[in-house]
Amino acid sequence: MLTTGKTILDVANEHSFAVPAFNISDWAMFKGIVEISEEKNAPLIVGIHPDEVRHIGREMITGIIERSHNSSVPIAIHWDHGATYEQILRAIQYGFTSVMIDGSLKPFEENLAISKRVTDSAHALGVSVEGELGTIGATDGEAEEGADTIIYTDPDDAVTFVEVTGVDSLAIAIGTYHGIYPAHLMPELKLDLLKEIKSRVTIPLVLHGGSNNPDEEIAEAARIGINKINISSDIKVAYHDKMREMLADGKLREPNSIQPACVEAMKVVAAHKIDLFGAEGKGSLY
Repeated sequence: MLTTGKTILDVANEHSFAVPAFNISDWAMFKGIVEISEEKNAPLIVGIHPDEVRHIGREMITGIIERSHNSSVPIAIHWDHGATYEQILRAIQYGFTSVMIDGSLKPFEENLAISKRVTDSAHALGVSVEGELGTIGATDGEAEEGADTIIYTDPDDAVTFVEVTGVDSLAIAIGTYHGIYPAHLMPELKLDLLKEIKSRVTIPLVLHGGSNNPDEEIAEAARIGINKINISSDIKVAYHDKMREMLADGKLREPNSIQPACVEAMKVVAAHKIDLFGAEGKGSLY
């Protein structure tokens, strides 16, 4: 069933698990992600970044909405890392049920202002809003944009941000990076900071840059306060590594000969994330 991000994440917050937000960029990936979520009876947030929207086109969004309506698990369609108010209006026009306004690189007061403006408009139309406070690191040009230096979320600022903007969920910075970590960079989450923010902010918390982090850290983050974890690079690496293997044959040309194995490789990774986040079987809570 198609629903909002708030509906999905409020349940996750109440029951202390995290919902995977899988970023997709073609129909085969989307279809596979829905199938594995249904197999695992896990709620799903389909993340689509503005660059991915431009790649797949508005027409595919219509298909995603229709498939989500017919799903056996709750699905929210989420505009990931919206940069402007105008982008958010476009997302709502396209039928997204959840939007993110990312003002994290702006000065605090500007972030407050644009996040409140987006929230006021989106809520009037029944659409959920995610804000972001603090910055996520960047690893390469293939992932979403990030900052050269991580600015960790200040708990006092988080309290003010939630009170002023009225957002439904808050993406916080506790040490993650977008993309795949290079060999010299060791992932490390500030779980004590997460606990402090969680003790003071009651809405669901979001972790961006969830790919390529140690399982133990991610599982603990989901257990103690993170309710949505964005996964993009991990599933895309699995999908395209298998595609390179299939294409190495040199004879295959039909997508229905090439893509099924790629989707299955991606589903293995996605299933692991669903289990890791504690989301398996949680579709029954809705």
